[in-house]
This record gives sequence, structure tokens and C-alpha cells, in this order.
Amino acid sequence: MREVPIRLGPLALLLTVLSICMTTLGILAFTTARADLSLAEKYADTVRSRYAREAEGMEFLRDVREDLASGTDAADLEGRDEDGVIRKRIGDENRGLSIGLRVREDGSLEIVSWRLENRWEEAPVPGNLWSGE
Repeated sequence: MREVPIRLGPLALLLTVLSICMTTLGILAFTTARADLSLAEKYADTVRSRYAREAEGMEFLRDVREDLASGTDAADLEGRDEDGVIRKRIGDENRGLSIGLRVREDGSLEIVSWRLENRWEEAPVPGNLWSGE
């Protein structure tokens, strides 16, 4: 019988390329998963702070209703502006909840505004960019 020699050169090259591709895909999958985790944590923090502001706003609404029910005059409520709207801002300078309440003639409350606000500043444009002219 005659022995057929086995050539390992092409097989070794194929396995090397395959292992490099699999390693690259594994690294890409890991970095993508970490980036997704970081983004999900930032989103969770945003949602947590938003719901905390909403809960604080609901407490403010409850307190105003209790004050009105206890017989406090609407003109004596804190935060009232010249239009007769009771305004309160909950949060910090950049993110907050802006609330506006008006007391109707029958003593009930009307929500004039209930708005979540995010203030941001535009990033400065680098000076060495081509303007397209």
C-alpha cells in the first residue's frame, strides 16, 4: 500500500484565519455589550431622576390641595405670580420639572403646566473645520 502524505499547510492557514476572525468577533461582541450596559445604566439614571421629580411634583400638588381643603386662601399660597398661577420648579439648573397650578373659582385646581425641562448648551464648533465655501 501506498501512503498519501497529508499536507497541513492549507489546513493550518485556514485554522489560523478562522481563529483570528473568531477572536476579533469575540472582542467586538464584548465591547458592544459593555457599551450597551453603559448606555442602559445612563438611561436608568435618567428615568429614576425623572420619576423622582414626578413624585415630588405629585406631593406638591397634594400639599396645595390639602392647603386649599383646610381653608387657606388661594391668595396666600406660596409661589403665586401676577396671573394667579402657583408656580414651582423642582430639580436643578439643568434638569427639572416646572409646574403651574391655577385655583378655579369653585376652589378646584387646574394644572396649567407640567413640563419636564432639560437645558443644554451647544458644543462649541472647532475653528479649523471647512465651512463648505
